[in-house]
Amino acid sequence: MGQPSSETKSIGQPTDSDFFLKIPQFTELALMARKIVYLINPISGTARKDRLREMIIRKTKATGIDFDILPTRADGDYSRILEISKGGAITDVVICGGDGTVNAVVKSLQGTDIRIGIIPMGSGNGLAFAAKIPKQPDEALDLIFKGWTSPTDAFYVNDQFSCMLSGIGFDAEVAHEFSKQKVRGLQTYLRISTVQLIKSKPYPFNITLNGRSFSTESYFISIANSNQFGNNFTIAPRALLSDGLLDVVIVNKMNKITLPFAILMQLAGNNPPKKIPEFPGKGNILYFQTDHIQIGNPGNAPLHIDGEPVDGALQIDVRVVPHCFHLIQPES
Repeated sequence: MGQPSSETKSIGQPTDSDFFLKIPQFTELALMARKIVYLINPISGTARKDRLREMIIRKTKATGIDFDILPTRADGDYSRILEISKGGAITDVVICGGDGTVNAVVKSLQGTDIRIGIIPMGSGNGLAFAAKIPKQPDEALDLIFKGWTSPTDAFYVNDQFSCMLSGIGFDAEVAHEFSKQKVRGLQTYLRISTVQLIKSKPYPFNITLNGRSFSTESYFISIANSNQFGNNFTIAPRALLSDGLLDVVIVNKMNKITLPFAILMQLAGNNPPKKIPEFPGKGNILYFQTDHIQIGNPGNAPLHIDGEPVDGALQIDVRVVPHCFHLIQPES
């Protein structure tokens, strides 16, 4: 108890046998005791990741909690963890990574009793920061040991899973360009956002809500369960992780000089969400909440899912999945 039962490789793509080596099978004790699986990217073997691994081993041993440290998977397939967890051998999965890894793990484990923890190690960390998970790894780890969870919503964009924030248009253009960069981080993100904002153009959209439809031209549409893009850029300030609703922000066509100021007002929380029956589909920024929205995208605006660029679609159907997974976060 209290020490990793398998070793991970520091380079190369892990195989299934590497990934799930020596995970214990179901025992009666597993019903009473916690078993944490930490997922760390083995390829990005920076000093920061090495220190993180050492800290996890030292601090988890001190708690007496059983644990393994396993590599993340480049293919994003964590279904094997789901199979093993059905026997009760895993109670917690802790993701040491960014939003892309969080999406892949939660997608595989949605609807189970496994607790999901996050030690934020990505460029944006949108879900972690929306849940007020500490940015410092040691503080995030201490939170995991407390084990307090809250049921958390997710949603589907057509058949693609999202648990944070997805978007169409300008913010997807940023995501597509950001994914090509060798060096990431906040400065790179801000530089790309500025360039794309200057180059951006509005796209035509057809919006359907509760049987009512309207058409608009918009720079982007954000669909949020978490309140932010990441790095505490809160595009949907009133969004809650477990209210059964999605926060939708539509930034309509406007003068390019006005555009950055309107976005800043939205980020600052000066534009509260409107009730759906009250808004006519006009105005610089529309902000509302719903559990289902259909978006016609005749201009084939680009799309991102939780910050990861994906192929666009001419018709986009978005539905919330209430209380989809259990997220370890500070007790409110």
